[in-house]
Amino acid sequence: MSVLTRAEAQTRARLIDVHRYTIDLDLTAGDDTFDSRTVIRFTVRADQDTTDTFVEIKPATLRTVSLDGQPLDPQTLDENRLPLKNLLPGEHELRVDASMRYSRTGEGMHRFTDPTDGESYVYTQLFMDDVQRVFAAFDQPDLKAVFDLTVTAPEGWTVLANSVTDHLGDGRWQAAPTPLISTYLVAVAAGPWHSVRTEHRGLPFGLHCRRSLAPYLDADADELLDITRQCYDRYHEKFEEPYPFDSYDQAFVPEFNAGAMENPGLVTFRDEFVYRSAVTDTERQTRAMVIAHEMAHMWFGDLVTLRWWDDIWLNESFAEYMGYQTLTEATRFTDTWTDFGVTRKAWGYDADQRPSTHPVAPEAVDDTASALLNFDGISYAKGASALRQLVTWLGEKDFLAGINTHFARHKFANATLADFIDSLAAHTDRDVHAWADAWLRTTGVDTLTPRVTPDGGTCALTVDHTGSRPHRIAVGLYDQDVTDETHHLVLRERLDLDVPQAGSGAPHPIGKRPALLLLNDGDLTYAKVRFDPESFRTVTTALRGLPEPLTRAVVWNALRDAVRDGELPAAAYLDAARTHLPHETDLALVQGVLAFAATQVADRYLTPEERPAALATLTALCRDLIRRTEDGDHPGLRLTAVRHYINVAAHPDTIAAWLADGTVPGGPELDPELRWRVLARLAVLGAADEAAITAELERDPSATGREGAARCRAALPDADAKRQAWEAMFTTDDLSNYLFTATAQGFWQPEQTDLVRDYVPRYFQDAVTVAARRGPAIADAAGRWAFPAHAIDTDTLRLGEQCLHDAEPIPALRRKLTDQLDDLERALRVRGA
Repeated sequence: MSVLTRAEAQTRARLIDVHRYTIDLDLTAGDDTFDSRTVIRFTVRADQDTTDTFVEIKPATLRTVSLDGQPLDPQTLDENRLPLKNLLPGEHELRVDASMRYSRTGEGMHRFTDPTDGESYVYTQLFMDDVQRVFAAFDQPDLKAVFDLTVTAPEGWTVLANSVTDHLGDGRWQAAPTPLISTYLVAVAAGPWHSVRTEHRGLPFGLHCRRSLAPYLDADADELLDITRQCYDRYHEKFEEPYPFDSYDQAFVPEFNAGAMENPGLVTFRDEFVYRSAVTDTERQTRAMVIAHEMAHMWFGDLVTLRWWDDIWLNESFAEYMGYQTLTEATRFTDTWTDFGVTRKAWGYDADQRPSTHPVAPEAVDDTASALLNFDGISYAKGASALRQLVTWLGEKDFLAGINTHFARHKFANATLADFIDSLAAHTDRDVHAWADAWLRTTGVDTLTPRVTPDGGTCALTVDHTGSRPHRIAVGLYDQDVTDETHHLVLRERLDLDVPQAGSGAPHPIGKRPALLLLNDGDLTYAKVRFDPESFRTVTTALRGLPEPLTRAVVWNALRDAVRDGELPAAAYLDAARTHLPHETDLALVQGVLAFAATQVADRYLTPEERPAALATLTALCRDLIRRTEDGDHPGLRLTAVRHYINVAAHPDTIAAWLADGTVPGGPELDPELRWRVLARLAVLGAADEAAITAELERDPSATGREGAARCRAALPDADAKRQAWEAMFTTDDLSNYLFTATAQGFWQPEQTDLVRDYVPRYFQDAVTVAARRGPAIADAAGRWAFPAHAIDTDTLRLGEQCLHDAEPIPALRRKLTDQLDDLERALRVRGA
């Protein structure tokens, strides 16, 4: 397939204007293909004599093509490009009739049959260049057009689209014409949906899910709609441009690759957000954040769209920042930045220290394949952190004024970084262009280190700065409460401090030496922070005594960074977790620290010989949390502790008893998620077999149950089970994207190193082949989940480097392998340190 280059897109945008797509989709042609008929009305600009260009489509069969009533030869289709030659200036009409393939990988028009009731559903995910899998298009973001959509669907189905749909009878559905939007934002979702509908401020709102999930959606509908209304109202307080579309539907769809997609008027979410089992309040907060994030996209990305994919941060960084900030301002979730700090920000820090790092706003994104790789922790978390720092430096009033100018100037059109910075500059005397160069055009993570020196009878602080960005930070000065035996720390003062772009800056008087001096208190900038020796001693004894969760998140992140950089022994992080986490009250912190301690420290940074002791420490920690929550006052904390206890269990007896009894003593009862979690761990430990997996699947025959069974079967410590799992992933193409991921998650286990040793070299051959055959979504899964992450040795590193050098993996897999190998090399350095 030919990928679109930036130069080709710029050329085509100079040659043509696209006005309207009239699309007719027939979803009644069978389980494998659907029919797609498209009429595109466009104009060749008058300053051209004759023009050659192309339209994109990836058909199963291209039946007929006509241009201005004259037939074109379908055989001229070259991969995904249909040439249009000798176009005269003026208006033209292109008609394309094709049969298109349904996807099983979440790309294009994905089709899914629910194993619970046999009902089928389809939905589109047209992001980047997958619109070509559904209809013919001039597929680039700056050729916006009106979309007029008609769909023929099976009897009993409902069709959702970007705008309000009407049922015309006989399975025919008509969507109202859209405003000007980009091709990648067109959306269709069809099936026997269960729907909850309402109105807010005159606008139709809808929630939709598979029928088998109806009771779970109904249970949470009030919460979901309340969040939606609160965010909608808050955005209308912030933004002068009103919501630009005629309805707001949120569809929870199966086997969705991303968290959600910001299709105008029809946001699609992964349907794991319709909770079948118990979840923590932090997980509900995450779902609410995604709702807020996607609604922000209605302005950032949909109303004003990037001109080319180098400005993806104009979509994602803004939606990320606005999602967290608006949730804090408008909903009951008032502490969202703690979760951001301990989960999302760590994602950004990790990505920014790999060889694949890139600026938030890169200057060289040459084609769509390269652009797809930039949807990562930098474009989301680092970009949002940069915006939070910008608001701290600029002030929210000027920031919002610049945003509203940006919307007014570019609504229903496209914009660039330069356009946005110009809009900001209209409302401030500060040099926002220089700020953008320092923050958005550079890579890497700055490091801030405090240096405390005597200054007469008091002390002075100098911040040593390694990096290239200016920072406005808060410095927390904390004193020990000597009257309190629980190591409580009291905030004496929080200083505002400007760290210059280069150098350390002047010493700043801080008075009496504090017990803890914390840089970036409040987490307002994006930088690694270190401790002076006395502050570090305070952290080791009194971390739990810090009064605010966000402050504790900054400290935990600093400890995490120090482990990853080889400056703090991995075992010391476990000791800190064992000492302080049993006293922690913030769920996001408990979840984040336990996840890092188990999946990185125990499984990767410690040697196999050290791992059993690490698991024993984590088991004891989780047991303490379970005991602490026996009164029932902290169900989320108890659920978190139970989950992690299961994950790190080194012996099967306790969790096998839980499964047999259907409950943890004192609660919670084992719902489907916990039952599959226990069974997966028992499979790893050799305490479950195929009969147990089959029985559990009969108990829970849902799509999630199928994934759980695939994960358990791949985890069995049996040579034949491993062979079957490997063949399912890499030899046949029968697995959907979700079943591929579940199988991969089960396959590699630290306890089974000898059993799967021979698969390590096979991986680097088979992953390249399956990625080339099945495309970017499976390539991402193969690189993310099927990589032998626990094979921490120089042989794996050598095999991976040889693969990158010799095998020519497709870009999506190459990026994942590059990141995985860098993480592996880091693990080796941490072990050596």
